[in-house]
Amino acid sequence: MTERALVLGGGGIIGGAWEIGVLAGLAEAGIDLMDADTVIGTSAGSIIGARLASGVSVEELYEGQLDGAPALDVKVTMGQTARFLWAALGSRDPQRSVRRLGRAALVSRTVPPAMAFEAVASLLEGVDTWPRRDLRLTAVDALTGDVEVFDAASGATLPEAVAASCAVPVVWPPVPLAGRRWMDGGSRSTANVHLAQGHRRIIALAPIPKAVGPHPHAHAQAAELAAAGARVSVLTPDRAARSAFGRNMLDHTRRPAAARAGRAQAAAWAQTVASVWGQV
Repeated sequence: MTERALVLGGGGIIGGAWEIGVLAGLAEAGIDLMDADTVIGTSAGSIIGARLASGVSVEELYEGQLDGAPALDVKVTMGQTARFLWAALGSRDPQRSVRRLGRAALVSRTVPPAMAFEAVASLLEGVDTWPRRDLRLTAVDALTGDVEVFDAASGATLPEAVAASCAVPVVWPPVPLAGRRWMDGGSRSTANVHLAQGHRRIIALAPIPKAVGPHPHAHAQAAELAAAGARVSVLTPDRAARSAFGRNMLDHTRRPAAARAGRAQAAAWAQTVASVWGQV
C-alpha cells in the first residue's frame, strides 16, 4: 500500500476557494498536505491539484483568492440548470442517471470548445505539463458514464485532462480525448474518495459532498476505505462556510469569503488531520 493520498473534490470556483483556504489554514498549523504521495483531483480540485503538484505554494493560491480579480465569470442560465436537474434526477439508478446526464451534455449548446480550453489555461496560469509527483485527475465518459483517471502515463496532456475534469455537463462542452468525450469528473461522485483505495492515510476535501442524483456520499466512500483498514478524514464546509458560498458555486465575487471561511475551519480540524496524516 502507498502511504498518503490527498483528495481534492469538485465544487466550482467557490468550492475551490474554500479548499484552498482549508489547505492554507492547515499549513499555518504546521500540516503540509502536499507531503502526499498521491494527489487526486476532481473538477475544481483538478486545477488546485495540478498547480500545487507543480510547485505553486498554498499561500500563493490563497492570496490569489483574495485579490478581487475575476477568476472566471461563468453564467449558468435557468434553462441549463433545469436540463441538468432533469437529466440527473430522472432515474434512481446511478448508472442510468449519469448516462442521462451524459446524453444531455452531448446534445447541449454550450460555449465553443476553444473557449473552454482557454478558460482552463487561464486558471492553470502557466502550468501545462504533468508534474513529477503522482497526480491523478478524474473525468467521466459522457457516453458510458464510467469514471476514468488521467495521469502522466495516460497520453493526455495536463490541460486536456483538467479540461475534461472540469467540463460541467450542459454548461461546458464534453472534451474529446482518446477517441471518447469526457465530462466533469464530479458527475457521479463529487470527490471520488474511493479512488484513494490502496493508501493507508487519506485526507479528502469535499466542498460538495454528494453529486446531484442517486450517487454515493463522500462520507460513505470514506467509510468503505476505513473498513478496509485505511485512516480517512473527509473535510466538508460548516454552516458559516456554506453561508459564505451563497447559492451559485460559480459566483467569483464570493471567492474571498469562501477562502477565509475555509481557513477559519482548518483550525478546528488540525488535530484530527495531523493524526490521520501521521504527524502526531
